[in-house]
Amino acid sequence: MTSEQWSAAVRLLWGPPAKPARGPKRGLTLEGIALAGVGIADAEGLGGVSMQRVAAELAVTKMALYRYVPGKAELVALMVEAALPDPAGLDARLAAAAARAESAGGGWREQLGVWARGLYEGFRAHPWLLEATVGARVMGPRELGWMERALAALDGCGLSGAEAMDSVVLVAGHVRGIAEQERAMAGGGGGAGGEGPDAQLVVMLGEVLRARGDDYPALAAALGSVAEQGGQEQALLYGLERILDGLGLLVERRGR
Repeated sequence: MTSEQWSAAVRLLWGPPAKPARGPKRGLTLEGIALAGVGIADAEGLGGVSMQRVAAELAVTKMALYRYVPGKAELVALMVEAALPDPAGLDARLAAAAARAESAGGGWREQLGVWARGLYEGFRAHPWLLEATVGARVMGPRELGWMERALAALDGCGLSGAEAMDSVVLVAGHVRGIAEQERAMAGGGGGAGGEGPDAQLVVMLGEVLRARGDDYPALAAALGSVAEQGGQEQALLYGLERILDGLGLLVERRGR
C-alpha cells in the first residue's frame, strides 16, 4: 500500500468516511460494497475481484463506485473486515473454556484452542482471506479484535508482551498453514473440501505407494495409519496441541 492508500484504508475502516463532495445522493453503503466483493471472491477467488466487477454487481458505474472507495486495495481491506467472523461471537466460548480449565490453571490453553479453531473456520469459509491478510496493510476493528482476544487469553501467564505476541503469531501461523494446504488441495477455489491434507495425500499417493511402497516404508506406514482412521483431519489439532504443550512449558517456567 502507498501512503495515500494507507490513509484512505484507515479512514474507510475506522471512519467515519468522508461523504462525496459532488454527484447524486448516496445510494450505496461501504458494507454493501464490501459484501458484493466478498461474494465475488468466495465464488472466484480474490483474482476475480475488480472495481469494474463490483460496480456491475451493484448495478452502478465504476466511476460511481470510486466515489465511495478509491481503489482495489481499499476495497480488499473492507472485504477482509466484512468477511472475518465477529470476534465478539467468540466471547462466550472463550469464557466457557476459561471456566472449564480454571481449576487446573490452564484457562489460557483452552482459550487459545477455541481461538485457533474459530480462526480456522473463518479461513475455511472464505479461503481468499489467506491471500488478503498478508503483508503490510491496515487492519480493521474485527481483525484487531481477534488479536486482542488471543493476547488477553495469555494475560497473567508471566510472558512478556513480545513473547505473548510471538506466541499468538505462532498459533496463527499454524492455522494458516493448514488452511493453505487445504486450499491448495482444493485447487484454490471456493471451499476446501471435506477432507484434510493428510487424507487427500493418501488418495494422491495411493497408487504410487501400492507399487513402490517398499522403497518408502515409513511413509507407507504413516499414510496407512491415516487411511485406517477414516481420513479424519488431525493435522490442525495435533500441531496446535504440540504448540500449546511447548508454550505451557514456558508458562510453567515463568511461574517458578
